[in-house]
Amino acid sequence: MPAHILVADDQTDIRDLIVLNLQHAGHEVVAVADGPAALASQAERASDLLILDLMMPGLDGLEVCKALRARGRATPILMLTAKSTELDRVLGLELGADDYLTKPFSMAELLARVKALLRRAELLRAAQAAPATSQAVRNGDLEIMPVRREVRLAGRVVEFTALEFDLLLHFASHPGRIFSRTQLLDSVWGYSHEGYEHTVTTHINRLRAKVEQDPMQPRFILTVRGAGYKMRDAP
Repeated sequence: MPAHILVADDQTDIRDLIVLNLQHAGHEVVAVADGPAALASQAERASDLLILDLMMPGLDGLEVCKALRARGRATPILMLTAKSTELDRVLGLELGADDYLTKPFSMAELLARVKALLRRAELLRAAQAAPATSQAVRNGDLEIMPVRREVRLAGRVVEFTALEFDLLLHFASHPGRIFSRTQLLDSVWGYSHEGYEHTVTTHINRLRAKVEQDPMQPRFILTVRGAGYKMRDAP
């Protein structure tokens, strides 16, 4: 079944090239040129994946991402940016984007990112519809149900994006083991590119914000002398 993908970019040549390649890959694509049109499109029909340019008229990609996340939308978002500063990339991830690409990029890389994000989203939908038959992974009052891809903290369901869930489950499945950012990119994201390590840091900060009562004294996910991250057993 083809995915429904929204492409929002005010640069006509780039937008048309992305649309052409996505359609060639078998997806149904809607293209818009600004932020307000992107939000209006999602009000009419929620897409399976959003590709948002960072700099757009009306509302930029960050504002669109923030607005959708505020509405409780967990739709995967791939951010496109012509800016190369770490601050711009991190801000997009902190506002809820799942991944980003810096222009110029290859269409092969974009399609690979799209495929990975759609696959995670599909696994999440399938798991939520499946009966919880496998044993949960527990760490203190944190309970992770892999089959249903559901997380409970002290009995309360905590909402995660598909990528956040995969990252948390990876930590919980290897308690006490230290992972570098590069190792996490390889194991969870499925790729590793120089300069993308801060993507891991941002997602871990998002995990901490959702599961740690006091991020300054984390019970679960720890930084180990700046060398990497691990999950410890909760007290």
